[in-house]
Amino acid sequence: MKQILVTNDDGYESEGLLALVEALQPHGQVTVVAPSSEKSACGHSLTLSHPLSFISVGDDFYKLDDGTPSDCIYLALHSMFEGRKPDLVVSGINKGSNMGEDITYSGTAAGAMEAVLHGVPAIAVSQVMDFEKPLPDFALAKQTVSTLVEKIFASEFPLPPRQFLNVNIPTDVTSAATKVTYAGHRFYANDAHLHRNPRGKEYYWLGLHPLEYKAREGREELCDFEAVMQGHISVSPIMLDLSAYASMRTLDDWLGA
Repeated sequence: MKQILVTNDDGYESEGLLALVEALQPHGQVTVVAPSSEKSACGHSLTLSHPLSFISVGDDFYKLDDGTPSDCIYLALHSMFEGRKPDLVVSGINKGSNMGEDITYSGTAAGAMEAVLHGVPAIAVSQVMDFEKPLPDFALAKQTVSTLVEKIFASEFPLPPRQFLNVNIPTDVTSAATKVTYAGHRFYANDAHLHRNPRGKEYYWLGLHPLEYKAREGREELCDFEAVMQGHISVSPIMLDLSAYASMRTLDDWLGA
């Protein structure tokens, strides 16, 4: 039986996580290790300042007390899968998109990053949402994950080492075509809100940015933002190599000037 390790960054009680587990159960033995609380936008971080503990909350279902998604995968691979590796890691289903440079912030993507660092194929799955509307039923996300996993197990993972699949599901659609995309450029602004507590002490609360983006010039393929805005499922191959190879010659000339 295939072994599938699951995590997320919305916490072990998230509706998206439970939907993901339901979608994966027909495909193999599912083990869940998820953060005990929401860790959205934690990035690819490991916890080094305090010890971490697994807490069982069900059969093959654990929360990691105050752990990040990267902690969950790192520790699960080293303690629950010692001497072997799971066949696949799936992170999600995140409540909200993870496209463009948001991938660098994303704890959902980080769970997949940690897996491929250890040689395990991985998928990160996010549900694009309108947060002013009720929570979606994740039906299209579940169907998409099931199809991808079935295809992976029937043949092989389609990417080389240290690359993972980043999947974003459009909102308000029940069926959609799948498009292979690249990560677009997202526009950011300072959305920090200043408040004061009853004693007058100032504090800030970070807000959400609208999904404003720019496609890259000269590319025929859709970027992830374009795909989901057009009602498509976006599947992007993401690599962990952050080197700007095209700038190496320029930098070498600059240093030698």
